[in-house]
Order: sequence, then C-alpha cells, then structure tokens
Amino acid sequence: MLGARVRERVRVSDAFGRPRDAPIRALADGTAVVEAAEAIPLDPRRLDPLTASSRGLGELIARVEADRLLVCLGGTANVDGGAGLREVVRELPAPTTVFCDALVPLRDAARRFAPQKGATPDQVELLEKQLASLSELAPYAEVPGAGAAGGLGAALAALGAELVPGAREVLDRLSFRDRVREADLVVTGEGTVDETTTTGKAPGEALRVCLDEGTRCIVFGGRVVVELAGAETVALSGDPARAATDLIALGEKLSS
Repeated sequence: MLGARVRERVRVSDAFGRPRDAPIRALADGTAVVEAAEAIPLDPRRLDPLTASSRGLGELIARVEADRLLVCLGGTANVDGGAGLREVVRELPAPTTVFCDALVPLRDAARRFAPQKGATPDQVELLEKQLASLSELAPYAEVPGAGAAGGLGAALAALGAELVPGAREVLDRLSFRDRVREADLVVTGEGTVDETTTTGKAPGEALRVCLDEGTRCIVFGGRVVVELAGAETVALSGDPARAATDLIALGEKLSS
C-alpha cells in the first residue's frame, strides 16, 4: 500500500481456521500496516458467513510492534462483528487508524454485504440479530465504518481505534483529483456493482470525484445489480472463459 514495505510475514488462521501467511508492512515513518483481506480473505470457493471468523486478523494485529498501526478493512469473509478478533486482541498494540472500505453503520453490515459473502435471506436475518446482540459494540454501532468488513470497524472502534474513509484517504494521497482534472476518461470497477458501491468504496469515491470535476467515468463489474447515476456502467460476464469477449466489449465501450 502506497510504498509500504513488507516487514515480516506471520502465520495466521484464515476465516475457517486454515493456516496462511499474512504480511505486516511498514510505511516510511515506521507505521505498521496490516490488511484484513490478507488474513481472512473472501474466498469464492468457500462462502459461509455463519462460521467465518475474524480471528486471523486478531492474530496478525497481536504480532505488531510499532508506534502506530494502520488497519485496512475490506474484502473479508466474516460477518462476526469482530468476535474472532476480540478473542485474541484485548488491547491494540499502538494508536490505531482504520481505513474502512465502506462507511456503513453496524446495523447495515449483514444486509448490505452478507449476500456477497454467500448468505441467504434467512442467514442475513440471523446475522443481523447476532450483530445487534453484541452489547459491547452498541456505543460504536452508528460510527461511519462500523459495519465495514462484517462489523470489524465497530470492534476496532471499541478497542480505541479511529475509523476513517479508506478509499478517500488513499485517493487523496495519490492526488487523484488532480489526475482527474487532467483526464478525459476514468475507468474503475469492482466484482459486484450494487448499492454498496457508493458507500465509501473506491469505485464510488472515484465516481464522486469525476462527477465533481465533470470527467467521464466508466464503472464495470463482473455483476451489475444497480447502475450508478452519473456513470456509464458496464456489466461483464463474470465468466473467465468469456474474458476475451468481455475485454473486446469493454474496449468498444471505451472507444465510443
């Protein structure tokens, strides 16, 4: 992330208890950086949000030795409200900032994101009840970003971390707005384009800047559930066997 170098690799548990290695990175100022998706990633080969745990991220954070910590949320398999993480981490190892990929409150974590992680409508309802029952997270439930990464935002806030809009912070550090002003076209996308795309995610933030600056923006997705206002939204097949056809269609759209 933004020039961070790998300081060490840590053996952690993925969302289903399988061992994997996840890096602890360091920025130039010594800030340690960990990414939730490198510890407990969403794996399309196993979608089971009822049993997926955030414990692996806790194992990664517990190994951090630094004066400051940056945790990046997004792309995780869990919807456990950080219960797994809190089994391991009782206190954060350093003052912590959390880059949230979505700025939703805790109550929206299951409804908005659990279907992408394989939850059925009945499972979404059950997950909502489970998250609402976590009384220790209640004081932080309405903080923007509390619902990020299956409720990890709220869990980290309860431990004293500061939640900030991750995509906005990264785009600002990249001087993205200045680049958009010089561009004729911006292309962005994600796996599923839906109502969550504009809840603080990078494609939605990129589109917001493009709309501010009057720059054409194309958003593509493997699935498009909702077309985004102000963008040209392109649905790809989501089928690797049709990748060549998808790229041709996208190229035709870009050249139009």
